[in-house]
Amino acid sequence: MKPRLLKIHSPEIESFSARRDLTPTMNSIWHYHEELELVYFKEGEGTQFIGDNISRFKTGDVVLVGANLPHYWRFDQDYFEAGKKSADVYVIHFHSHFLGERFLEVPENRELKKLISNSARGLQIQSPKLSHIIESIINTVEASSSKRLLSLLEVLFQIGSTDSELNPIASLGFKYNYLSEEQDQVQNIYNYVLNNYQKKISLHEIADVAKVSPNTFCKFFKSRSKKNFTDFVNEIRVGQACKLLIENKLRINEVCFESGFNNFASFHKCFKKVTGKSPLHYQKSFVA
Repeated sequence: MKPRLLKIHSPEIESFSARRDLTPTMNSIWHYHEELELVYFKEGEGTQFIGDNISRFKTGDVVLVGANLPHYWRFDQDYFEAGKKSADVYVIHFHSHFLGERFLEVPENRELKKLISNSARGLQIQSPKLSHIIESIINTVEASSSKRLLSLLEVLFQIGSTDSELNPIASLGFKYNYLSEEQDQVQNIYNYVLNNYQKKISLHEIADVAKVSPNTFCKFFKSRSKKNFTDFVNEIRVGQACKLLIENKLRINEVCFESGFNNFASFHKCFKKVTGKSPLHYQKSFVA
């Protein structure tokens, strides 16, 4: 399973790229690039794949993805239907050495150097000053010339400060080791599961999507994703269940079947394994 290498184009007169995306199709493929990527979801919700992690993303999230870390944000179907929800995402790409090879060696930049190193696993950013971090991200995208640079430095130092809570996303042991001939397989598998998680997906069915034999698929998927296919599908289903529980429009037993589980015992077990909470306790933590 091979993520695509994307080339990020920055204007020749600028040392980094900053933009605002208003469509849910921004880089909507499993990909990686040499630049770090800082993302703020002003409006948006769906499933995020970062390294070997599968989880939900939502409005207000701020994420820093390290260099060459495969990732993919899949917006929920509501964002692709006319007249429903709209995406609004701020994205900044920059090299670790965008201010020169020796910039990070300056003693005053030790926190920034540590932040860039820790971003190798992807970081979910939480902070008492999150509103200030978000303001600086928006300023970086909307400002011009040297003000953009100052805003980017400000946001990076804010994130790297000691009072920020930086939660690693990918597992410590995740390594990118995909073969070049596996260009589109992971994308096809991800898309197929996201479109069909509500029904039973047979081994023959998914093997056909990956264009390998059923006997080969299990070993192939486990060796590349570091998890078996059943766990992968269940994580997708639990992610959808989390969304439905937060929306609080269905009873918990209805959420179970709507998410693709065929019995409540299996749903409860998988949900607690992934989230660490029962479905009811998870819902209570979001719904007053």
